[in-house]
Amino acid sequence: MVIFGIVTGDGGFSLLPNFIDIPSVLITIGGSLAGVLACNKLSFMGTGFKGLGLSMKEPAYDPASMITNIINLSNVARKEGLLALEEAASDIEDAFLKKGILLIVDGTDPELVRAILETDLTCTEDRHKQVFAFWEKWAELGPAWGMIGTLIGLVNMLKNLEDASSIGPNMAVALLTTLYGSLIANWLCNPTATKLKLNNANEMIIKQIVVEGLLSIQAGENPHVIEEKLKTFITPREREAFGAAGGGEE
Repeated sequence: MVIFGIVTGDGGFSLLPNFIDIPSVLITIGGSLAGVLACNKLSFMGTGFKGLGLSMKEPAYDPASMITNIINLSNVARKEGLLALEEAASDIEDAFLKKGILLIVDGTDPELVRAILETDLTCTEDRHKQVFAFWEKWAELGPAWGMIGTLIGLVNMLKNLEDASSIGPNMAVALLTTLYGSLIANWLCNPTATKLKLNNANEMIIKQIVVEGLLSIQAGENPHVIEEKLKTFITPREREAFGAAGGGEE
């Protein structure tokens, strides 16, 4: 949209070179990245940048499907006992769900099962938060370095005030760093951080469903009761879709 706004002017695409300035790019992007590096370990930079790719993907988010899986497992446990879940776990791809099932099959105390799974969940979220912080810090430093670049440009401009013809072009170049800083924050970093937070929240809901569902199975609760309990994690619209799909079968 920014490019569209530029080229719709009277000059069309010929205006684009006016918005390209290599020194401004180096000051804004280079300076802000240096600041991000100073706030993180060098080894983490690659992980932070991978967040951009993750934000562009649409992860599988299907809590209704997970609830159905839990209900099916509860039916197996109710008819054949908890030990029968070990065979069912062999066909499960979700590592978190599989881990919980094996803990139950091994006869682990329910409180310990909850503690292990919730620790896994918390550590996963903490790792995600490090990536959020990477992009949020870059969003914070981008405009700041844009302003620094603008001040550098203004100093150079004021040093040459005797040449009136250079004031306009120099001022334009100085303002480009502010533009670049704003683009870094509002076009790249903040949207990336927001999308990653949304993906994390969805993943946490799925894992909370797993924790509560498995503990309910271990407690021997009725599959229908488990279903009603787990449906509280999803939206009314998702509950309607779940009910239309038939839910779990006893």
